[in-house]
Amino acid sequence: MAGIPGLLLMLFGVYLAADNFAEGVIYLLVTFLATGLLIFIGLKTGHLKKLWRRISLEEKQSSNEGYVAPKEEYVQYLGKTGTALTLLRPAGSALIDGEKVDVVTEGSYISKGSKIKVIAVEGTRVIVAKDEEN
Repeated sequence: MAGIPGLLLMLFGVYLAADNFAEGVIYLLVTFLATGLLIFIGLKTGHLKKLWRRISLEEKQSSNEGYVAPKEEYVQYLGKTGTALTLLRPAGSALIDGEKVDVVTEGSYISKGSKIKVIAVEGTRVIVAKDEEN
């Protein structure tokens, strides 16, 4: 989204560099033509394809190679209690139902070893608060 306003501001800058309206329009047309020509030449000669290959990720991350996607839902932890394994400031790890889970607080810091309670789950985000009952 930031590209469009950036492009418009660059074009406006080219226009402002001109002494009069006609000269500004000519500068803009020359800029458009030069940019279009360079893109066309880059596509025809393959330089843009080579550049794209250098900056893009073409590897596939398969589970055979050890890549594992995060669990989609952690709803089973909702309402459960556990122990903070690390200082939660506001993110860290907790032990809930015998499993190590990445958790976040609503902004407060919770010290390591404190009892925590899962108060909300948003997709893969487990939100906890200090368990005042225990």
